[in-house]
This record gives sequence, structure tokens and C-alpha cells, in this order.
Amino acid sequence: MIELLAGSGTALWLGVLTSINPCPLATNAAAVSFIGRKVENPSLVLWASLLYTFGRSVAYVALGMALVLSLLSAPHVSYFLQKYMIVMLGPFLLACGLLLLGLLKLPVGGMGIGAALQARADRMGIWGAGFLGILFALSFCPLSAALFFGSLLPLAVQLRSGILLPFIYGVGTALPVVLIAVLIAGGAHSLGKTLDRTAQFALWARRVTGIVFIAIGVWFSFVYTLPVLA
Repeated sequence: MIELLAGSGTALWLGVLTSINPCPLATNAAAVSFIGRKVENPSLVLWASLLYTFGRSVAYVALGMALVLSLLSAPHVSYFLQKYMIVMLGPFLLACGLLLLGLLKLPVGGMGIGAALQARADRMGIWGAGFLGILFALSFCPLSAALFFGSLLPLAVQLRSGILLPFIYGVGTALPVVLIAVLIAGGAHSLGKTLDRTAQFALWARRVTGIVFIAIGVWFSFVYTLPVLA
């Protein structure tokens, strides 16, 4: 139970960390733009933000459940993961830490969203927010892919939680949108200051988490990975 609670907290933090990085932040900004058009109706703004959050979480749950169950259902794969997951975790964390600190660069990519899909979301009304949540969740860029596949997925496999942890991760990725939606619905005049503070928080959160990931990755590599390679 304690391990699951700790894993849930880690999944939420990984989601928040994903949400405040440039590529996912751009998709969240697009979601805020879509949701904010209902500013004259605060309740619709809040409902749209919740639908967006639900859409992201459902997408990650579907992906996480499929991957975790498929990996654990094959006996030889399950045995391999149980034996070597701890061995691979050190290099994974090292790579994620270097990405977070900007010391490791990968080609910037992502599926993006075309005009046709935006028009389809418009036609769906408030439900379009949920559609955008699913779409943006699956629009992986290098860092979000590293955090999901390199950090969350191994944790979900280890805890055999292909539903709960991806769902919580999805909630974390949408938290900035929910926060801004609440501010919009409340008619907050300090939205600009809040966004500035979010940017400052994102910078320090990436730095601190990157350093922690590298430290843990180095320790895991020395204790578990190097003895296997020696």
C-alpha cells in the first residue's frame, strides 16, 4: 500500500513535470485558448477543463494498460523485466535527468494538431475539450516520451498498475490547464503574475528533478548496472 501511494505521488509529479516543459506546455496553451473562449460562462470553462483532464488521463490509461498488461502477460518478458528492470532503471533516469537539465538534446518533434482536427473539436462543443485532451496526450515529444516510457512505465510495470498510475500521470499533465481555467472562471486579474510564477516554478522544478534523477541514476548504475556489465 505504501509503495502504491509513493508511486502515485511520483506519477503525479512526473505528470506535472511533463506539463511544464516547452512542448507539452504549448499543447496546454492551445487547450487554454480553446477552453477560454467560454469565458462568459465560468461553469463551462471549469467543465471543459475537467473534460480535457479526463481525456488526457483516459489516453494514458489506454496506452499504459495495453503496454503493462502485454509486458506482464508474456512469461519470458515478465521474467526479463523483473530481473533486469532495476538494471536498466539507472541509465533511464540518467537520460531523463540530462534531458531535464538541457544537457542532452533530442530532435524536437510531436504530432501537433492540424486545422481539420481543430475544426472537428470546435464542432463538438464542450466535448471537444475531451477530444483535445486525448489528442494532445498522444502527441509525444522527446521529453514527454522519455518521462512516460522511461520513468512512468517502468514504475507502472514494477507496481503492476497499468490503470491508476497512468491516470494520475494524466491528471498531472493537465493541472496547469485546470489552474488557469479556475482563474479564468473566477475572473482573476492576477493571471499574468500566475503565469510568470508558473514559468519560474517550471525552471526550478526541471533543475531540481533533473539533479535528483541524475543522482539516483548514477547510484543505481553503480549498484545494479555496472556489476552486470562487468
